[in-house]
Amino acid sequence: MYTVLARKYRSQTFDDVIGQDPIAQTLKNAIKTGRVAHAYLFTGTRGVGKTTMARILAKSLNCLAVDAPTTQPCCKCDSCVAINIGEDIDVIEIDGATNNGVEQVRELRQNAIYRPARSRFKIYIIDEVHMLTVPAFNALLKTLEEPPSHVKFIFATTEPNKVILTIQSRCQRFDFNNISASKIVEQLRSILKQEKIKYEEDLVLPLAKMANGSMRDALSLLDRLISTGAELLSVSLLEEFLGCPNSEKIWNLIAEIGSSNAAGTLAATENLINSGVSEVQIVDWLIEYMRDLMVVKSAGVESELLILTAEQRKRAGELAEKFDVAALIYNITALEKLRWTIKNSDTPRALLEASLLRFALSEHFLNVDQLLSELQACPRTNLSGTGPSAPVKKKVVADNPSEPGKYPSSPASGSAGPGRTVRAVEQSAESQFGEQSKLPPVSDIQSIKDNWQGILKVITARLGPGTGGLLSSAEPTRFEGGVLTLEFSASGQMHKKMCASSGRLEQIQSLLSEQFSMPVTLRFETAVSQPEQPEPVREQPKSAARPADKVGSRRKNDITNDPAVKTVLMGLDATITGVEED
Repeated sequence: MYTVLARKYRSQTFDDVIGQDPIAQTLKNAIKTGRVAHAYLFTGTRGVGKTTMARILAKSLNCLAVDAPTTQPCCKCDSCVAINIGEDIDVIEIDGATNNGVEQVRELRQNAIYRPARSRFKIYIIDEVHMLTVPAFNALLKTLEEPPSHVKFIFATTEPNKVILTIQSRCQRFDFNNISASKIVEQLRSILKQEKIKYEEDLVLPLAKMANGSMRDALSLLDRLISTGAELLSVSLLEEFLGCPNSEKIWNLIAEIGSSNAAGTLAATENLINSGVSEVQIVDWLIEYMRDLMVVKSAGVESELLILTAEQRKRAGELAEKFDVAALIYNITALEKLRWTIKNSDTPRALLEASLLRFALSEHFLNVDQLLSELQACPRTNLSGTGPSAPVKKKVVADNPSEPGKYPSSPASGSAGPGRTVRAVEQSAESQFGEQSKLPPVSDIQSIKDNWQGILKVITARLGPGTGGLLSSAEPTRFEGGVLTLEFSASGQMHKKMCASSGRLEQIQSLLSEQFSMPVTLRFETAVSQPEQPEPVREQPKSAARPADKVGSRRKNDITNDPAVKTVLMGLDATITGVEED
């Protein structure tokens, strides 16, 4: 008679347990010191070893080969053998899903008072204990609070939040972790070797990842592959019989997205759908694969956080170069939201394709930080790189930092104030400044103030609109001994910092020295902000509502005065055409 792998290779002792070493060690220590609790609560997802650990604990307490509880049960005596198959008269396994009524619990209480027939302890293992009704839980409370010395309870559940707190407080709780893919891989290889089954090496890792942390699920999947009768277990069997994605098709889709190839993205999506894959599955796989790329960008291709073969690591490293971390974060979060939308949509394919195209065309969305950096890097040209007089048509996006990637952006999310999205369309980038002649000689602060707008025009023409825009929020306040003090407004802290970085300070000083015909040193200061006076409260009739146009005007004014936005607008000679509130 064939025994499924999950039963055949079930752990028999604490040392055999895979992926739950801390719990196994704690229970062993409890047995050694004689501090075994009267009730335990084992929690965790399916197939991670809860019931197996319960049986091992039961064998350790009742093994007949020794005179006291042991951490190394023999697994050969009548008690150990009967516990293994769930038929021991002193270890009673109960399914909480079907025996969840108060009558069953009352019967349990009545039987618990009787001593075990042949063992040291009478042990009750209740699986899926969260399925008990509230009256049943309440009926169990008294026994749990003052149990007979010969009784032990072991509860197992996948949903501990449904176990009432009065029960939990009377148990020692152990939370079982999902088993890592690497440990599942080791076990699968060991079993395949013992079963003398030929397999492709690239088969094991995707099979382990499909188990989602459950050893039992991994062994069940392996059983399905073996039942196909194939002489060699190959990767193609995963796609044909288990619905595992063709990794090459997924990589190709991601490559098209990273290459900003709209047509290629649609074709790669079509290829996956034609192979029988659902839209939700595509989303799930893209999340998983893009997570790997995010790890590569953040921790390197050799990171232990990656569960990939050598060939997959190489491919991931190559594709990661097509993305930045901010774009991957956006893609993953957007896909997670898309997943639930697609499941309830009548047009899932259209939604999927639209989202993937948005990823692919993300280069058409620029954030404030990127525009600022481009203005700094190319001071004499506009963002298109075609010269100061060429018209440019760009979209500027400033995302809310609390919602990363509201719109696709690269390389990092910018902010134009909390919860706001700003779109500015440049009307024209034609240069406003021709050849500038040298300014009239200046000798004191008053002459500098009188000529300040002209000085800014010269700076803008010579050093670029980015630098000119940064200095637009500064005012000259003192000029003594060749030291010119510029005072930035309280809201211009970022402008002040950017003027003093990236070599911009030296460029401005050099230009001013040339214009003033004398060495000039700059000193930057920040104006002390004055506390705003509270506006008098005016009572309005309860039925009166604040005019929508007033609110919109105020918000637009706040955004227009944001330092980052002002710099971009100055650099692009752009105007704000609309404000959207998130």
